[in-house]
Amino acid sequence: MKIKILILLVTLPFLAFSQDVVGKWKTIDDDTGKAKSIVEIFEDNGKIFGKISQILTPGEENKKCTECKGDLKDKPITGMLILKDLKKDVKEWNGGTILDPNNGKVYKCYIVLENDNKLKVRGFIGFSIIGRTQYWYRME
Repeated sequence: MKIKILILLVTLPFLAFSQDVVGKWKTIDDDTGKAKSIVEIFEDNGKIFGKISQILTPGEENKKCTECKGDLKDKPITGMLILKDLKKDVKEWNGGTILDPNNGKVYKCYIVLENDNKLKVRGFIGFSIIGRTQYWYRME
C-alpha cells in the first residue's frame, strides 16, 4: 500500500503538468497547411489568455490588424492578445473569446488539450456547432 501511495505522489505532479495548456503553440494556416504563427498561452488570475508572439509567414512579420475594431484597429498583430478569459471546466477551458486578426471578428471560444502536444481550438458564434476548429501544436 505504501508503494502505491509513493508512486501516486511521485507521478501526480507530472500528470498535472502534462494537462497544462500554458506555453507556446504553433498555429497552422487553414488554406496552406503551413505554420502561421506562435501563440503564447498564459494564466492570469485563474483565467487563460493567449497572445501572438511571432508571425511565421515570410513578409507578414509586421502585419497590422486592419480589420479590427476599436483600440486594436491598425495595431501590430505580433503581441496582440487573441485569447481572453477562458476558465477551466473539467476537461476544457471555455467561457472566453478568440479574435481572428484576419477579419477582426471576435468569437466565443473553447480549447481542449487533445494530448500533451495538440490543442483543439474552437471559435464559434452562438452555439459551438456553428464555428471553426483549428489544431495548434506545442513548441518544444
